[in-house]
Amino acid sequence: MGVTMDGTKHQRRGNTRQRIQDVALELFAEQGYEKTSLREIAECLDVTKAALYYHFKTKEEIIVSLFEDLTKPIEDLIEWGRRQPQTLETRQLIVRRYSEALAGAEPLFRFMQENQATVRELRIGDTFKDRMRGLRDILIDPGAELVDQVRSVSALFTLHAGMFVMQDLEGDPEKKREAVLEVALDLVTQAHEHTRERG
Repeated sequence: MGVTMDGTKHQRRGNTRQRIQDVALELFAEQGYEKTSLREIAECLDVTKAALYYHFKTKEEIIVSLFEDLTKPIEDLIEWGRRQPQTLETRQLIVRRYSEALAGAEPLFRFMQENQATVRELRIGDTFKDRMRGLRDILIDPGAELVDQVRSVSALFTLHAGMFVMQDLEGDPEKKREAVLEVALDLVTQAHEHTRERG
């Protein structure tokens, strides 16, 4: 495996299936999902269409598989969160780990943002909404005041905003990610402290 790739791609270069996913996503991003054909993806990878077919029969299959692979950490996080005590530490850890999962899935989320019609057709959006609800339910204290429930949910959207809205602002991407994470952590901390004062 070449060391020329940056760290994140480096891990995902291991097998053909992942290489197909990565290259397809790059092509979809560059020239649009509709305009990209399986043949082009195969050419870019320097494999035959038959080799590509062995892994994926359609473009839809590529996107759905990418979505499932890259959002698996979010699903695991929800499962883990449901088993934890409902403490501030747990909630802060969930926000931290969600921030990492988002960073890992960034190209996919950018695709989702820019190809909303495709996302609707493939029903990826529904699955993503379910995952968001799952996260919401483990972050929110049902006994908290509404304003604190909003704070907790806003922590998630702060991380999303960090991914999309802050993207083209000047500055080091890592520093931006840390700043966004800090604000998200502040929100869950505030929500928790308010609830404790009331209780």
